[in-house]
Order: sequence, then C-alpha cells, then structure tokens
Amino acid sequence: MQFSERRNTIRWIIIITSFVIVSLILWNTYSFFQIFKQEERVKMQHWALSQKKINTDDLNADLELPLQIIQTANIPIIVTQNDSIINHLNIEPEISKDKKKLNAVLERLKNQNEPITMKISDGITHNLYYGDSSLLNKLKYYPVALLLIIFLFGAVVYNFYKSTKMATQNKLWAGMAKETAHQIGTPLSSLIGWLEIMKADNVDETTVSEIEKDINRLQTITERFSKIGSEPVLETKDIVEETRNSFDYLKSRFSKQVEFSFAAPKNPLMASINPALHSWTIENLMKNAIDAMKGRGKLKIMIEKDGQNIKINVIDSGKGIPKNQYRRVFEPGFTTKKRGWGLGLSLTKRIVEEYHNGKIKVANSEIDKGTTMQIIYKIVK
Repeated sequence: MQFSERRNTIRWIIIITSFVIVSLILWNTYSFFQIFKQEERVKMQHWALSQKKINTDDLNADLELPLQIIQTANIPIIVTQNDSIINHLNIEPEISKDKKKLNAVLERLKNQNEPITMKISDGITHNLYYGDSSLLNKLKYYPVALLLIIFLFGAVVYNFYKSTKMATQNKLWAGMAKETAHQIGTPLSSLIGWLEIMKADNVDETTVSEIEKDINRLQTITERFSKIGSEPVLETKDIVEETRNSFDYLKSRFSKQVEFSFAAPKNPLMASINPALHSWTIENLMKNAIDAMKGRGKLKIMIEKDGQNIKINVIDSGKGIPKNQYRRVFEPGFTTKKRGWGLGLSLTKRIVEEYHNGKIKVANSEIDKGTTMQIIYKIVK
C-alpha cells in the first residue's frame, strides 16, 4: 500500500512539474512575442519619420539615413491618404497590380496592427499600415507546435504506460489462473478416489454417472485454467461435434424455462482448435446469453459453412445490446450486471482471436429482442 501511494505521489509530482514547465515556456513565448511586436512598431515609427522627412525636406538636405531606413524595411507596408492607397512596400507584384487584392491586403494589415499616423503638412495626413514580419509569424505558431509535440509525447507515454499495465495484468491473471488450477487439482484427485470407492460399493449407477460427469467437468475446468498464459496445442477437430458436446452439457444443467435448440450441417466441419478452450468459449457465450434473458427465453446455436469459413452463431432472445456498445462488450471490466468482473467476453475474445486466429463479434442485436454473437473459424481441409 505504501509503495502504491508513493508511486502515485511521484506520478502527480511529475505531472504537476511538467505542467509548470509547459506554462513557463508558453508564458515566455508570449512575452517574447510582445517584445518583438513592440520592437517592430518602433521600427515602423522610424520608417514613418524617414518617409515624412523625405517628403518635407528640400532637395539639398542630407537624406542618406532616411533612405537607408526605408530601403531596409522588410515588412509589408501600405500608406494611405483619405482612405486611398498612395504607396506600398514589400507587397507581391501580382497583388500590387490588382487593386481589389491590394485592398484585401490593406484590410488584413488593419486587423494586425494599429496604424501609425504621419502628419505631412496642414490638412495632409498619411496612415501607415504594416503587417507582422516572418519571424513574428513563426513565433506566433510556436506555442501551437509546442502543445502538439507535448500532446504527441503524452500520447506515447500514455500508450506505453497502458500497454505495460496490461502486460502486468495479463501476467497476474495468468499466474492466478495457474494457481487456481493447481489448487483445484488436490481436492479433485481426492474426489476421483472417492468415486472409485463408490463404484466398488455398488452405489446407484445413475448417481455415480452424474458425479463422474461433474468430476470430468472439474478436470476440464482445471485444464482450461492451466492453459491461460501458455501457447495452447491446437488439434484438427469437428467443430459441430465439439460445440454440440458443450451445448448438451449446459442444456442439461439449466432451467427448463430456457428453450434450447441446435442447428448444424450433418457433415463434419473441421477446424484447428484446442477442444478445452473452444468448449470454454461456447459455454461463456451461452451463459452470457442466458444471463441476458434472465434465465427465461430462447437460446439457439446455429453452425453454418460460408465459403472457407465456419460461422458459429449464438442467438438469444434477451435484452439486446446498443450499437454503441458492440465493441465495448469485449473490453476487460465492461459489464451490465450488478455482480461480475466483466471478464467473460474479454477472455472469450482472447481465446478466439489470439489462440485460434479466428474472429468474434456482435453480428446483430436489437433492444428487447435479442442478440446474435458470431464466431468465425477457418475450415481445415
């Protein structure tokens, strides 16, 4: 507990520190932007004074410095008198020749900076409009680029953290599953011994047979848990027969209020599967369907051949699934039940897609009418 709290504290310290650093960088960038903007306005004021000096001084005056100031300006400039353009500088030739485009540039410059007023003489006033330099424009978009980089970096860190956490959880679940299989093994061995004693004592055959079925069932469950986290051995089996065995077992152990039906081709459909894990998949889907129907309704398993694929449809008459939850039902922890960890369909998806290279999806669902879950396997010839 202390380690977990300490780790969370360190995580929050890193997050807050990162936020402070980013805030300082953005604030400094804004400060630099304002400083550069003010410096450019001072330059434009000098330009305006130089232009005024050239316009008002006589021909014998020393105009070398004003001319240098005017010639070194690299910012787009438009000078107006009585709202008419009388001069412009650093405007592209194709724009300067088009009066409409030049007026559009003037409107843009008006929105960028306050104009500088030049009083040439009594009754004559010029307004100088100027834009931002290329350096200022680059600096303007720097915070956006910085935030984008930080966002991408955060996304990479988050994905790394999430994948690491999932890998740790997978190891934990695999370890717990193997430990469960190990713990079940001891009493199971004892039950097998007691079963042999019951046979020797000529206990009722029906009772012994049912107990033997349940012990075999426990052995199957133990085998399933022991395979979690390990690469399962796949065998070429008849999907119809393997699915029917699981179907018949659950059918005999659920309420008669559920109407079970099974439809499949008469010919075998061979696929590469692990029988124990495939049985687990079918049972998970059937139990999930029965829960959705609250123990009363119709449940049908239909197997069909579709080209080179085998499709196993588990159809129920339950409450249905909204379309926006089709994908979410397979996420670990997602459940609509008051009790449950939301691991059944997540585990089923892993068994089908990672261990058997198949596919599983919600093929169809209507609210208060039912759901069709579909598994797809490749046919093995």
